[in-house]
Amino acid sequence: VFMVLSLLSIVYGALRCNILAIKIKYDDYNIRVKPAAYFCIFMWRSFEIATRVTVLVLFGSVLQIWVFVVVLLNFLGFFLYPWILFWLSKSPFPENIEKELSRLGTTIVLCLLTFLYAGINMFCWSAAQVELSDPDLISKSQNWYRMTVYYIVRLMENAFLLLMWYIYRTDFYLYVCAPMLFLQLLIGYCMGVFFMLVFYQFCHPCKKLFSSSITEAL
Repeated sequence: VFMVLSLLSIVYGALRCNILAIKIKYDDYNIRVKPAAYFCIFMWRSFEIATRVTVLVLFGSVLQIWVFVVVLLNFLGFFLYPWILFWLSKSPFPENIEKELSRLGTTIVLCLLTFLYAGINMFCWSAAQVELSDPDLISKSQNWYRMTVYYIVRLMENAFLLLMWYIYRTDFYLYVCAPMLFLQLLIGYCMGVFFMLVFYQFCHPCKKLFSSSITEAL
């Protein structure tokens, strides 16, 4: 019961972050989110987060040490990614976060922001993409390529972790139909991607402002 309540609270938080990110990106427009959009976001985040957590738990139950390596690599990758893009853009160091902050203080704030960004992306696609070269620190453009790469890589990673669990599973899972569970988790993640595609294609409140739809980009 507590696990279900925790999942629902996390999904609700992800849903609110999605809506907030949309309002930040399109703050010049009057945004009205329809019930269908709320439903698609809720289903998208439910499948995405639940399957991701389950995959990590199953993998960690048989390969306890390696799960820390997987989590650490994921975290470092997403933590360093905004800084690498910032370095490649050769943009000046952000100075407009808070006038009272020193350069060291600004660096600490940016590190905390990318820390949070990395923590979110370990489990689901972040609603707001950090861009340190932007004055608002958030990317205002809709990058379909980055999203597509994220979900393809994440699906491959989940499949690999499930395969390792299947190979090294212990007698604890003797009464679990491992092939069926393997298939259900992969289908569950694909269902999350499906609802995400439906949301951006049909239910996004600002889909008319997109330069191209997600199906055209794919």
